[in-house]
Amino acid sequence: MRDETHRPSPEPRCDTHAAPERVPAEAVADAHASSGGSCAGTEQGTGTVARGSETITAGSFRADTFRTDTFRADTCGTDTPAPLAGAGAERCAQERPGQGPCGDGLYAALDLGTNNCRLLIARPTARNFRVVDAFSRIVRLGEGLGASGRLNTHAMDRAVGALEVCAGKIQARGVKRMRIIATEACRAAANGDEFCARVSNRTGLELEVVDRRTEAGLAAAGCAPLVDPTCDGAILFDIGGGSTEVVWLGRRSAGDDGPPRARIRSWASMPVGVVTLAERHGGVKVSHQLFRTMVDEVTQMLDGVRQSWGLRQPGRMHLLGTSGTVTTVAGIHLGLDRYDRTRVDGAWLHAQDICEVVDRLMDMSFEERVSNPCIGAQRADLVLAGCAIMEAVREAFPTDRLRVADRGLREGMLVQLMRADGVWKRHRGPAYTVSEQYS
Repeated sequence: MRDETHRPSPEPRCDTHAAPERVPAEAVADAHASSGGSCAGTEQGTGTVARGSETITAGSFRADTFRTDTFRADTCGTDTPAPLAGAGAERCAQERPGQGPCGDGLYAALDLGTNNCRLLIARPTARNFRVVDAFSRIVRLGEGLGASGRLNTHAMDRAVGALEVCAGKIQARGVKRMRIIATEACRAAANGDEFCARVSNRTGLELEVVDRRTEAGLAAAGCAPLVDPTCDGAILFDIGGGSTEVVWLGRRSAGDDGPPRARIRSWASMPVGVVTLAERHGGVKVSHQLFRTMVDEVTQMLDGVRQSWGLRQPGRMHLLGTSGTVTTVAGIHLGLDRYDRTRVDGAWLHAQDICEVVDRLMDMSFEERVSNPCIGAQRADLVLAGCAIMEAVREAFPTDRLRVADRGLREGMLVQLMRADGVWKRHRGPAYTVSEQYS
């Protein structure tokens, strides 16, 4: 097995004269592991691309619309992640830019997705942040949502139980500066508001149900440090439980002494994820024919995205994947006896590496997938649906190299919060920059 995490790819880089880069280890500590794997303001050129019964949300970003995306440290209004109710709310409202947040300099980011509930608590460092506490649990909040249009009782119970653990960690750490989001399951469910009210009553956490545009922007902000600076950019894809975001990133940029900023050229969100695709087609027994059917379904959606972007063969770009599917494929490729985030995050996979792992997964029985240390019982019925989405992305945007990201929305929220508070003081610009070119 090859471990390409800590050394240059054997294949030619996008710029053969540039030195390989190593992402600082402090960016996200190994305290958390992937289990799944905001952009307020005017949206320019947003639209939908219809493919059969599915609708793909897509749009472009304008660089001059993101002043409202940064959160001010001296306000606790609707655009600011709400603190826990009770003591400390007044202190949060009185904080001054550059003075640091409440909770001994700690920030929290919580992402409640269709499949997972994830929390990071972190402290800023000189150029990035260091994770001091983390939590991740598969809750399958979106279980059965595709058929019923509603969150079921058992799924909500699981999610509330996980959120109670998160609330306890946040309170124990004294964190007052945070952002707490929910994604596709709460967006799509007819009883999403009812569930959010229940969460508030039980845990004190106020869920912010974000739109797909915000989700794409947060994923880009979190993964920007992994864009190869020798390339013209990357195609970022984030495979969730209920939706998949695809973002066209230009060359990464800097504006202060913090992490690199993402340069978003365009984005799209498809209403398909590992939970919805596996429930529609099955995930326990997956034949080669069924797998191809899943790939073709997603490929049809991506055809419209690629055409709308007008992106030609991305020869000087690479793929950047953030999801449990991608980290699982990387872990299997590396031959890990147990999942090791420090070896997976930032690893490079080549097309042949991915094909070999997907073939191995297709040949495994369900029981063998359960027993694999990089998959486990909770995701054994979802991993092939995730691979089908990944394969569709690779077919739509054919490049030889894929960089693996065990980071995403939570890291994006942390970077945005810290940057808005001026913890990297040289420049207090928007949370991330956006190219004005939409070619």
